[in-house]
Amino acid sequence: MLIEKVQSEIIDVGHKLLRSGLVTGTWGNISARVARDTLAITPSGRNYLSLETQDIVLVDQNGKIKEGKLTPSSELPLHVAVYQARSDIGAIVHTHSVFASACAVANKAIAPIIEDLLQVVGGSVEVAHYALPGTAELAHNAVKSLGNKNAVLLANHGVLGCGSTLSEALLCCELVEKAAQIYIYAQMLGGAISLSEDDISQMHAFYQQHYRQRQEEARREE
Repeated sequence: MLIEKVQSEIIDVGHKLLRSGLVTGTWGNISARVARDTLAITPSGRNYLSLETQDIVLVDQNGKIKEGKLTPSSELPLHVAVYQARSDIGAIVHTHSVFASACAVANKAIAPIIEDLLQVVGGSVEVAHYALPGTAELAHNAVKSLGNKNAVLLANHGVLGCGSTLSEALLCCELVEKAAQIYIYAQMLGGAISLSEDDISQMHAFYQQHYRQRQEEARREE
């Protein structure tokens, strides 16, 4: 069943977040579309290693619970707002990775310096103005700073990575963390040099038109 498959994939992504150090404990959250009007999201305050498919909560496009005994993530309003603003997004991963969070705390956008980041994210990773977690204000600020890209930093908080699939949303978070580390080190060496808007546009278009399709074909063959 499609819903159970997506729920299982969400749990798998949660395990990968823990193994890679992108989150600690029960923090962070993951969601995905399972139908035009249905989203699946991790529950609040549960360790990813203890989750079972029935623990992943199903909500409608406005965040109302449709199925599940647990309370959905407190960041549900953030996820819902992004899905409502971006019909092209099929999955969201929210992490608290160290280097990206350092940029978020310093209110420093991650400059467009690394090719793989630009291909997937579509440019620099901006910082959304601070608001308390779980609030409508945070959701509004994140959507505004996200724009048409696939990642945004949440000031004094962490990272939001988006994609057409869960694997792409996870990849987004991994690339943001890598780029943040490179950016911080480059600043120590005298400054990071950004690529041009034309280069960014061409690389992102190539990814969307060719590389994304190849990745999805490889994933289906696994």
